Amino acid sequence: MTKRVVSVMCAAAGLAASCWAHVPDQDSPISATPDAGPSPKLEWPQAESGTLRHAVQLTPPQLFHKAGEAYFSKYARWIIFQAVALPPDGIEPDKHYAMYIAKLTRDEAGKVTGMESPIEISPPGSANTCGFFDPKVPFRVIFGTTRTPYEAENAPGFQRETSTYSWEFPTTMDVCRRVIPALREDFLPGLPQEVKFRYGKDATEAVPVWEAPGYEAECAFHPSGEFIVYTWMNPQTNDADIYLRDLRGRASIPLVTHKGYDGGPFFSADGNSICYRSDRNGDGKLQVFVAELELNADGKPTGLKAEHAVTADEHVNWAPFWHPSGEFLVYTTSAEGHHNYEVYSVEVPLGSNAGKSPAELKRKRITHAPGFDGLPSFSDDGTLMMWTSQRQPNSNEKGSSQVWIAETVDMKP
Repeated sequence: MTKRVVSVMCAAAGLAASCWAHVPDQDSPISATPDAGPSPKLEWPQAESGTLRHAVQLTPPQLFHKAGEAYFSKYARWIIFQAVALPPDGIEPDKHYAMYIAKLTRDEAGKVTGMESPIEISPPGSANTCGFFDPKVPFRVIFGTTRTPYEAENAPGFQRETSTYSWEFPTTMDVCRRVIPALREDFLPGLPQEVKFRYGKDATEAVPVWEAPGYEAECAFHPSGEFIVYTWMNPQTNDADIYLRDLRGRASIPLVTHKGYDGGPFFSADGNSICYRSDRNGDGKLQVFVAELELNADGKPTGLKAEHAVTADEHVNWAPFWHPSGEFLVYTTSAEGHHNYEVYSVEVPLGSNAGKSPAELKRKRITHAPGFDGLPSFSDDGTLMMWTSQRQPNSNEKGSSQVWIAETVDMKP
């Protein structure tokens, strides 16, 4: 992100000159769209009434050219998301996403009404993706970042045939961590000076959790906080696979190594399984899988035990995320057409559904708005779903991609 765009964004959001060091005002949320109930002018609120309610647009197009892929902190208090700031007239938006965090705002009943001013935490000009909160240290986050200004380097990437939607795999991208002082003060307010946290280098800049050649991103924590699952693209083969990183043992273990792109992994709430997407068929049509992990005597993951297909059809199926119950996933699919990706839920072939083929698993359509709906994630208790949508608050036409949040009703397939 250029300095000029950053300064304009800071002014628009009421931030200090150093966006990522600013502590947001507790009583000054940015513009949000509180739910006003189903409107006869809008078709999607009624269509979604059985699965979602009180939908709120979190990121405003007046601030962001586009935003998406958002995840919750512990207690659904903060969110982390990637976005491109809206530049001044006559200036092109940045080509790459920056990483932001923001605190959710709520009314007296606890219902989400919007978010406070966002804090940019990624280095200026860098390319960023896939932020995630540490489950045990709620004021620490990880995300994939190039750390320095990134220009296209003919890096490999993924694209579906003639689709305009694609993503690159920058070879300089690493999984990095940031400690956010504003988050720590929010989660642990009023600590005596003698027990104040001693901030390190990662409180002011993104620091690699480890370093290796090639693209490393698409990262998420294990519930224990002791492991990270991520995607690594071997720079010699340009083949992207899924790995498990032991943060204490400081070693990486290959988990999913099929030929072709394997990525976007997340742990289940019990830490015993992962979900992910794969293009192992080489047809540009991603499919969703889950895998049981091999566990040692201490219940720690050590490898892959068994893999199970969740989808196997003609659609593009990707961005799966576990429901806290572990009984089903939500994912993004082109089942309604490539012009209208939607979020679906689906049973996982584990437990009582073990042995079921993809065709035998129950599914349910969750979103119904025009344009793209995808990249869903749940709060820890499953009462909130956050996702990327092109819906608009007061129109049946699609708009720019922004982050939305809603209360869950009946998500189970």
